[in-house]
Amino acid sequence: MAKVAPTRRKAHSGPPAAAGRPVWSGSLRLALVTVPVQLYSAIKTGARLSFHQIDQKSGKRIRYEKTAPGVGEVDADQIVKGYEVSKGNYILITDEELDSVKIEARKTIDLVQFVDHCEIDPIYFERPYYVLPDGDLAEEGYTILRDAMRDTNKMGLGQFVMRGREYVAALKPCGDGLMLETLRFTDEVRAAAPMFAEIGEPNTDKELLDLARELISRKTAKFDPSVFHDRYTESLRDLIETKARTGKPLSVDESKDEETSGKVIDLVAALKRSLAQKTELKAETPAKKAAAKPAARRKAG
Repeated sequence: MAKVAPTRRKAHSGPPAAAGRPVWSGSLRLALVTVPVQLYSAIKTGARLSFHQIDQKSGKRIRYEKTAPGVGEVDADQIVKGYEVSKGNYILITDEELDSVKIEARKTIDLVQFVDHCEIDPIYFERPYYVLPDGDLAEEGYTILRDAMRDTNKMGLGQFVMRGREYVAALKPCGDGLMLETLRFTDEVRAAAPMFAEIGEPNTDKELLDLARELISRKTAKFDPSVFHDRYTESLRDLIETKARTGKPLSVDESKDEETSGKVIDLVAALKRSLAQKTELKAETPAKKAAAKPAARRKAG
């Protein structure tokens, strides 16, 4: 009988280069099982186009400076955060005070509960992240956790801290790996009932209802995201490519003008002061001449 060579496990070579840097590193913990993992954003930035604003006359980039009325540009170390407690009244909060209330950045996501996939309303889901095992030794625990949740059709819930903010995490199988989605807290979600309170409940026409059901049934198919395209962005890319190919791009001066940047408000104030001074000079000139004439006569006598 021929011997069958044992199947070799593929060595874990880490995330692909395109994944970039992890946004969070820590561990998943289920009871006594701890799995080191890393989170990578599942969303691509830059898929949609963005524009810069340019002064067409001068060919310079429009920039936004941090200014205060009557003051002009404000240094970054002079800016503090303020929370408006009533119209025009703010409580100022320093960075040190913010640090004092920060939650300890624990590097562990404790899976404290498991729920069915359909149990969480989609409105609570916020942002997805791919979860990868952090090192070869983590891979076995990672795959066991993945397969166990897949077999039970459950997702795990826990909380963790990332970039100084606390999140609720929903962990679930995704292809050959795991995905973590951050969830909104209850106070971040508007209740639906008040929004739809004015919508009545008329008696539905049975024939129309049957027709709608039939149309839905005919158009029911497995979800394929590649079917849907951002037609606006695609048309915009075509327009930009055409203009770049047939026209001459504008050479934009992106340097920062030290003399004028952030001093528009100061310039206006200076002009007002200059006008005020000229008005004062005009007002007092006749008075000075009138006072000088008698003195001249006295000297002559």
